[in-house]
Amino acid sequence: MHDAVWLNANLATMAGDAPYGAIRDGAIAVTNGHISWIGPRSEWSGKAAVERDARSAWITPGLADCHTHLVYAGNRAHEFELRLKGASYEEIARAGGGIVSTVRETRAASEAELAAAAAKKLGQWIVEGVTVIEVKSGYGLDLDTELKMLRAARSLGGRIAVKATFLGAHVVPEEYRERADDYIAHVCEDMLPAAAPLSDAVDAFCEGIAFTPKQTAKVFAAAKKQGLPVKLHADQLSDTGGAQLAAQFGALSADHLEYANEAGIEAMAQAGTVAVLLPGAFYFLREAQLPPVGALRRHRVPIALATDHNPGSSPMTSLLLAMNMGCTLFRLTPEEALAGVTRNGACALGLQATHGTLEPGKQADLAFWGIGSPAELAYAIGANPCVRVVRAGQVVHETG
Repeated sequence: MHDAVWLNANLATMAGDAPYGAIRDGAIAVTNGHISWIGPRSEWSGKAAVERDARSAWITPGLADCHTHLVYAGNRAHEFELRLKGASYEEIARAGGGIVSTVRETRAASEAELAAAAAKKLGQWIVEGVTVIEVKSGYGLDLDTELKMLRAARSLGGRIAVKATFLGAHVVPEEYRERADDYIAHVCEDMLPAAAPLSDAVDAFCEGIAFTPKQTAKVFAAAKKQGLPVKLHADQLSDTGGAQLAAQFGALSADHLEYANEAGIEAMAQAGTVAVLLPGAFYFLREAQLPPVGALRRHRVPIALATDHNPGSSPMTSLLLAMNMGCTLFRLTPEEALAGVTRNGACALGLQATHGTLEPGKQADLAFWGIGSPAELAYAIGANPCVRVVRAGQVVHETG
């Protein structure tokens, strides 16, 4: 006896060889929070305690946003306005703006204030079918605030699953200016061991304006000693060899990748590292260098999409919009975009065994959509056709 079954459903399983792994006029059963049967409705002969009509909705795996900076205080709308009036990033930074301003406000905020602000924004993800979200620290850059951010991130779990990532190596804080090596030593020796119990992964920003490959490698080695997987902000503004470094450490993902070279992409393929593309930052910063999607396809590197929600370079709160941007800006297909926020997004979080596809045994995280075909999810701009969200077999959102 199954706990529940939805009949009269169209299923985008994102598994198998058919486009979208589609099963039209299907059925999906759930038991103990997991998928217990899935297939064509004509083949369903089981019994369920509760039988529901999906009303021809398309059901996909619950979406996964695998790269966000959701916990922070304040915003930088004023800087956005200044940039449009001609101010340079350097001018804004010299006036106390930029990431320094976010760090200052985040340090001043209480844990409760950070959690409340993040929870208020998080509703946008839930009503758009997201059941898993990654949240990074990195706007504290001192031990107390980084831990405060991670605790705030963990408190958000409930209607949505949260994966917390320690990003102490985001940029060099003001108090360590011109002493980046000393700060990295502090991250490795003091911050990371304290943050490890609150963290699911460790991230770093390997770039000319942040940390060198050598410094990043020290952080990753320290993460491995703590038994934590790593992720990397890689090759966003220049080719620093970030993709190769991520692959060297078996990273879950390398993110951004606009300037990644072919050798780095090949190394990612061999290491099983997911490429996470972030069209929101590309759009908001008006970048011109496109990520090497052709090379990623040639080497069969899994491509994920994420919002990169943050106050400075991607104040995006819609993973559906990220799908559209992935198609219009990066020329992904709608099927690649959906894979990027389901199967590959889950893989970028190390959750491929339990999430990302509709298959027996996987957690019953489901998103129901009032659409005629899965391509509509990446097609419409500003629309939200999500009618129901199920997490671990329980309905956590439903329209009227």
